[in-house]
Amino acid sequence: MGLSNFIYTLLITFSVALITYNVIISANVPLRLDFPGPGNDLSSIDPIIKMPMNRAVPRSQRRLFHTAVTASDSVYNTWQVRIMYYWFKKHQNGPNSDMGGFTRILHNGKPDKYMDEMPTFVAQPLPAGMDQGYIVLNRPWAFVQWLQQADIKEDYILMSEPDHVIVRPIPNLAKGGLGAAFPFFYIEPKKYESTLRKFYLEEEGPITNIDPIGNSPVIVGKEALKKIAPTWMNVSLAMKKDPEADKAFGWVLEMYAYAVASAHHGVANILRKDFMLQPPWDLEIGEKFIIHYTYGCDYDMQGKSTYGKIGEWRFDKRSFTDTVPPRNLTMPPPGVPESVVTLVKMVNEATANLPNWGS
Repeated sequence: MGLSNFIYTLLITFSVALITYNVIISANVPLRLDFPGPGNDLSSIDPIIKMPMNRAVPRSQRRLFHTAVTASDSVYNTWQVRIMYYWFKKHQNGPNSDMGGFTRILHNGKPDKYMDEMPTFVAQPLPAGMDQGYIVLNRPWAFVQWLQQADIKEDYILMSEPDHVIVRPIPNLAKGGLGAAFPFFYIEPKKYESTLRKFYLEEEGPITNIDPIGNSPVIVGKEALKKIAPTWMNVSLAMKKDPEADKAFGWVLEMYAYAVASAHHGVANILRKDFMLQPPWDLEIGEKFIIHYTYGCDYDMQGKSTYGKIGEWRFDKRSFTDTVPPRNLTMPPPGVPESVVTLVKMVNEATANLPNWGS
């Protein structure tokens, strides 16, 4: 049996026993590409990369990407991903769109009642206790299973999340062997170099090879992601088991693990600040593609932010952990930024049109 066949067979038969076997961390040598890694000063990086857009090119000839969203079957995750998929369909065939298929990767191990509403792949969760209460560790393991078992037609993957709302059609932002990713200000490889060197060795290259990104939103080549995903999973587990890394990275540990895994395999990323916006900090929609509503939005009735204090008007996804948001949410008062107003309008449109909302 050839080496390539052996590796393929090894991946297909990947079992739970191998999940904790972290040789990938030291054994994978990154494919060295002659692309410079980003520096620490994101202000010096132009996030706008002009993409060749030709509206006359048939859709079948475009560089389509498949959108994948990992989720549990919780009420909290489910209402978010239903809204996300509603807006995915609205923009899928819009101008300049390279949006191909869609998959909800359901990592609770069994089908739910929304299988017919959203294209869904059922992945198995990690064995009980292995996530140590950090449920996000199921994300890389779910991607490993999906990439091994699913028939994915597109050559690129967009990794997205339930709390993403697509505000306009997304073109394929990846190009030239590079992925495309949103840079997070709180992902700081240089600051944590001593910790990260446990997982990305000196001989593998400068710490700036590790981009300031998470796994989402990222558009990356499918074949590249097939290599990255097992490493991402193993680095995540190894970091969680390492007290220093666990303390340093906290709730963004799995994001650091993806950035390390991408660097391991020589996959650098175009940093796109226009990939998404995050209310209430980002005030305008502009030319951005995705609203990420991870932060609570609190205002008084004069439209002034009361962030950190529950406002007279508020929208916070965490208010709806055990129940869905009601239809026709109250609109924010005058003076509230466009980003927040747009988000509430989009949530209201989706819930008004989705069947059996709240049942």
